[in-house]
Amino acid sequence: MTRFMHRYIRVVDAVNYRVGRVAMYGIFVIMGILLISSVNKTFFTPTLWTLEMAQFAMVAYYVLGGPYSIQLGSNVRMDLLYGEWSLRKKAWVDLMTVFFLIFYLLVLLYGAISSTAYSFGYWGTEPFSFFSGLITGTEEIGHMERSSSAWRPYLWPIKFVMIIGIFLMLLQCISELLKDVLRLKGEEI
Repeated sequence: MTRFMHRYIRVVDAVNYRVGRVAMYGIFVIMGILLISSVNKTFFTPTLWTLEMAQFAMVAYYVLGGPYSIQLGSNVRMDLLYGEWSLRKKAWVDLMTVFFLIFYLLVLLYGAISSTAYSFGYWGTEPFSFFSGLITGTEEIGHMERSSSAWRPYLWPIKFVMIIGIFLMLLQCISELLKDVLRLKGEEI
């Protein structure tokens, strides 16, 4: 079991490390979009797509970079008491609190999957059966959801990115849970 835990931690950390390192360059994408917006507003005709595209890029940057942030321990914490605790006490507290985060992420993931199904034109209450029906050919895509802005982009791509990011965050939280268990057992990670 311990070997499985070490392998899971190694694989998930490696995936989230690579995704996070790529996602961190998203800030330059956001800056480029906003620069185009500023130049166009100042010298040319203002563009319709730049502000909303910058928002989409920011969502992708934040959601895909979150697991990397958790992995590095650079997420926001209340260090008033936590910073002075021993590694063992931190592991116990983290072990208890990570279950709340995992529950929250599971609810968030279900909501993201439901919202993505809705953006594909599914009006029912079973989003998982909708996606399995898309794969098997028993369901078909309906009227796709679009933004209400003047640009009117489809919303499913950013919602799909949110599913990926939330799923990676869930995997990283389970990795952190396993790290805490191994710390409490006195093993090296």
